[in-house]
Amino acid sequence: MVRLLHTADVHLGARHADLGERAVAQRERQFAAFVAIVDLAIAEKVDLLLVAGDLFDSNVQPRRSVERVAAQLKRLVEARIRTVIAPGTHDLFDRASIYRAYDLAAMAGAVGSDLVTVLDPEHPDVHLQALDVVVHGPCFATKRAPRSPLEGLDAAKDDRATWHIGLLHAALAIPNQTDGDEVVITTDEIAASHLDYLALGHWHSTTQGIAGKTQYAYAGAPEPVAIDQDRAGNVLLVTLEGDGRKTVSIEERKVGRTSFERLELDAGRIGSQPDLVADLAGRANPDLVLDVQLIGVRPDELDLDPEEVESELADRFLKLRVRDRSVPAPPQGVVAPAGTVLGAFIHDVEAQVAEAEAADDTDGAAELREVLRLGRLLLTGHEVTL
Repeated sequence: MVRLLHTADVHLGARHADLGERAVAQRERQFAAFVAIVDLAIAEKVDLLLVAGDLFDSNVQPRRSVERVAAQLKRLVEARIRTVIAPGTHDLFDRASIYRAYDLAAMAGAVGSDLVTVLDPEHPDVHLQALDVVVHGPCFATKRAPRSPLEGLDAAKDDRATWHIGLLHAALAIPNQTDGDEVVITTDEIAASHLDYLALGHWHSTTQGIAGKTQYAYAGAPEPVAIDQDRAGNVLLVTLEGDGRKTVSIEERKVGRTSFERLELDAGRIGSQPDLVADLAGRANPDLVLDVQLIGVRPDELDLDPEEVESELADRFLKLRVRDRSVPAPPQGVVAPAGTVLGAFIHDVEAQVAEAEAADDTDGAAELREVLRLGRLLLTGHEVTL
């Protein structure tokens, strides 16, 4: 039996431009998630930690950041847990590679052993004899792969070990979606590899599948790199068992702190903007990314500014986004004739809303609905505060 922990896309050192002042805090969350991975590996007494690319967000990192990572790898070395790292597309093994600039194995105290291995184009696999495992991780010295890394890989023809594990940073081919990705593989190639397990990185959401007799999985990012990655936050605990009949079991384990919530609120039930602020404030959580959508029919007298709501509550959440998808209330009484200013205005703006919706421009449609609401109020003699 072999037990391994599979992670990927840690993206240490990411800039997080979308988080503004919270970028530093999120970088620390990512490092804390890496520490939690090491803690879990030691607590579970796994045999092997696999990192399927993009451990670092780029090849340009200060030495102190690399030393922090090496200190965690050293904990694994001291626990006799092996680590195999594959370069990704952010920390690729080119001339400027961080793995050329720093010898992680030496920094972790693993010189002369197989306790820490970084795969590279000249060393695409490693035979871990003590575990009876070969880890296959073909990679390239360029960001865009010249071919599939699975090309020509057939573990059935390799008799060095009982277990054959793949470790790749690549996108699974999806027509019209992954054509522009730098490294792409197919399920047919996975099946033809005859690997016992394929540990993948690149997709930041946890995903599992099977091709032929090979089970494959994306561990996902242990902490989100972008605020919409709501299937991030996990690592995978994988158990390989059997001799004649092999079995592979995969268990998700949570290591990230960030949580996500999507909330739909009926605009017709919101009394005022202060009421909405008070409601959302009751859900405050510094680890929460809250995505709020206002839906339903919005009364004309309800005056809301989503940006003001976000600004007022910004320090209560990791990230708060408020989007108004509600629609204005229909005109009361007789609809104004098309020949009148009000009727022509309503007809024209409603046509623009329909065009925006047909083009999937939800933000544009929402703005036009607000134009319609305010215009109706102004043209019927109501006072409007802008």
